[in-house]
Amino acid sequence: QVQLVESGGGLVQAGGSLRLSCTASGLTFDDYAMGWFRQAPGKEREGVSCISWSGGSTYYADSVKGRFTISRDNAKNTLYLQMNSLKPEDTAMYYCAVGPRNLSPWNDGGKYTYWGQGTQVTVSS
Repeated sequence: QVQLVESGGGLVQAGGSLRLSCTASGLTFDDYAMGWFRQAPGKEREGVSCISWSGGSTYYADSVKGRFTISRDNAKNTLYLQMNSLKPEDTAMYYCAVGPRNLSPWNDGGKYTYWGQGTQVTVSS
């Protein structure tokens, strides 16, 4: 059975950094693109970033581009999201998810098949 477990969330001050991790089991990790999504209270789910199965292609929401970096270590079955220069509007529950082969578009949550339980990121002013 597929399991995705996120970690690394927490409470930070604006301008700080966090690195989220997502460790996968129950699937051939390097067969799949992987994505990060987030959802804040009262807002719709938003695609944050996505990375292809090989790591050769990456995609970012305009709101995080230049501040966040997605990466993966296929040998460790682990996905990462390095978040720098955090802003209060980044506060949300962050989820990792198993993506499709076709990444056009990359940020359609309906194309992602398995989801983790999420890790909370809170950025104070």
